[in-house]
Amino acid sequence: MLYFCSIMCITFNANLNVCIQNNDFMHRFIHLVSYIFLLAGIVFSHEATAQSKELEEMWQRQVRTEPHDMKRIEYLHVDQETIDRLFDKLPSFGMHHDNYIITGISTNKKIDKYTADAKFQMSISQRLFKSVLPFHTFLLMTYTQKSFWEIYQNSAPFADNNYNPGFLLVKPIVHNNGLWGLMYLGFEHESNGQDSIRSRNWNYFLFSGTHFFNIYFSGQVKCWAGWLGGANKDLYKYRGYGLFALNYRSLEDNFRISLVVNPRSGFKSFNTQLELNFKMGHKANQYFFVQWYNGYGESLLEYNKYCSMVRVGICLTPPLRNLY
Repeated sequence: MLYFCSIMCITFNANLNVCIQNNDFMHRFIHLVSYIFLLAGIVFSHEATAQSKELEEMWQRQVRTEPHDMKRIEYLHVDQETIDRLFDKLPSFGMHHDNYIITGISTNKKIDKYTADAKFQMSISQRLFKSVLPFHTFLLMTYTQKSFWEIYQNSAPFADNNYNPGFLLVKPIVHNNGLWGLMYLGFEHESNGQDSIRSRNWNYFLFSGTHFFNIYFSGQVKCWAGWLGGANKDLYKYRGYGLFALNYRSLEDNFRISLVVNPRSGFKSFNTQLELNFKMGHKANQYFFVQWYNGYGESLLEYNKYCSMVRVGICLTPPLRNLY
């Protein structure tokens, strides 16, 4: 289905470009519609290979049958063997980070066609080995692409595309028959695919941990270090060496809110990202999505330029928790 929708997207876009090449507004509208076709392909693909709901159902059963308090730490009651079995049953192909398409305006500049834009992110993972690896781990190959699209300008150019492939070793943390969280160790490359003075790239190792306080709250700590490309030797000054994230989700998972804080070099200032997700229906996979980014380093090309953007759109999220 994803392949079919991708072909439909390309064909639809190419044919209508010929018909409406003199209508700039319609041109941009068709570009947006074509990418919604592509996102719809991801939606249907996600439904067709839906990731296991067993962990979510276990959480819900535990909440219904035992007293619970959102202010108290309450781990999911499960043993290591069960967790290994549940993770091993997950489809090999799935989502990694959030997948979304959003559009919005700047809050620190005059609002016009040069400061408003669209942004989308596609993020997938592929498990490389079907069975559980030593130390109860799983190895993933991941790919995330984040694009900044100046859709309201005359030719609707892409301002920047950030390509982010990598490998990730994942380990569920089970202690005293409780699921405490997940640990990640990985190696990734990120670049914008350009050359000369517009080239941006770096290669880095990452270590991350997610802690499940209870069914409502989770927290994440992530740090990274690596080698910077020649045109962005001061990237750490603007992106720092890590981030902290706090996530909340409602009991029925109809609403999510996440706050991501990324200390810049020296911990004297921070990049912040606030996200709100509202489920579009009880059985829907999609969320209505609001994202506010404030700081530096949102895109690689202009990593050293301050921006503050509020955008809204549609988002698909991985099961249980957001991952940054």
